[in-house]
Amino acid sequence: MSEQSLLHVSNLSVSVENLPILKGIDLDIKPGETHVIMGPNGAGKSTLGYTIMGNPRYSVTGGNINFDGKDITNESTDKRAKDGIFLSFQNPLEVSGISLGGFIRNAIHEKTGKPVKLFAMRKQLQNNMGLLNMDLNYADRDLNVGFSGGEKKKAEILQMLMLNPKLAILDETDSGLDVDAVRTVSEGIKEYQKKEDGALLIITHSTKILESLHVDYTHVLVKGKIVYTGDGTLVEEINEKGFERFINNEVDSSVAI
Repeated sequence: MSEQSLLHVSNLSVSVENLPILKGIDLDIKPGETHVIMGPNGAGKSTLGYTIMGNPRYSVTGGNINFDGKDITNESTDKRAKDGIFLSFQNPLEVSGISLGGFIRNAIHEKTGKPVKLFAMRKQLQNNMGLLNMDLNYADRDLNVGFSGGEKKKAEILQMLMLNPKLAILDETDSGLDVDAVRTVSEGIKEYQKKEDGALLIITHSTKILESLHVDYTHVLVKGKIVYTGDGTLVEEINEKGFERFINNEVDSSVAI
């Protein structure tokens, strides 16, 4: 793996409608690494993901975001997507009038600026949908319209696999999924992890989706601050003991892997 950072977040502070949410976040992700952000509800986990993606609702009040050697702190969301950042939504929206396959085709065209070869794309789509146990008919249905919660999350992972981003941010992807759906979605994420230079930032308050994934770093976010960083074994500890010791400041915040 490269020693150069893909994503470098420095002293990032963020507010929503003048309410401070993130308070001096530092985060460094290199190509090929998988990082996990965990913490109790309301800690600011999703805010971090949306801010990295450039959602205009989130105002950066301090610090900066660098991606692939470029300062993107003030860059628009569409430019960040073209740069190679992908964000899966916790609650994917339903969009009538455009099919899932059509949406993916348009997204690939916007990202690459090149015509999409339909036969090759359809073959890749079929392979990835097979990996996710999705019926190919879903590609011709309106985006997320009438999809179950599990199918919506699978459609998000399908988009990630088809777009092949440099950095994929997964926001509560396992939320509301049953055991079988979590296992299937995890297979899609593991397929992405085979991309040696592709980085992952998984945002979750649960550990279900992490059980079969390789994790390099785990960060605990409490009240807008990263209070502790460990390796993948920290996931197991949180699964057994929860966040109580982090919430109660019973850790040395200077300790980091």
